[in-house]
Amino acid sequence: MVLDIILTVFFVLVSIALVVLVLLQEGKSAGLGAISGAAETYWGKNKGRSMEGFLEKATKYLVIAFFLIAILMNMFA
Repeated sequence: MVLDIILTVFFVLVSIALVVLVLLQEGKSAGLGAISGAAETYWGKNKGRSMEGFLEKATKYLVIAFFLIAILMNMFA
């Protein structure tokens, strides 16, 4: 019973954080400069160290946590 409550709280927190991170990310249409070769600028080369790169990595980890918690909740239900 206690584990179910803890997993539910974590699931809600991860869900809210995931929604916020997805909304903070730029759309793919913002990257249309790549057609003209603008992706080879400083920001294009260092995308992994920028805020956008951080948001993408954090989103990947939160999605993994989301699915793991959903599976655990289903196993203990």
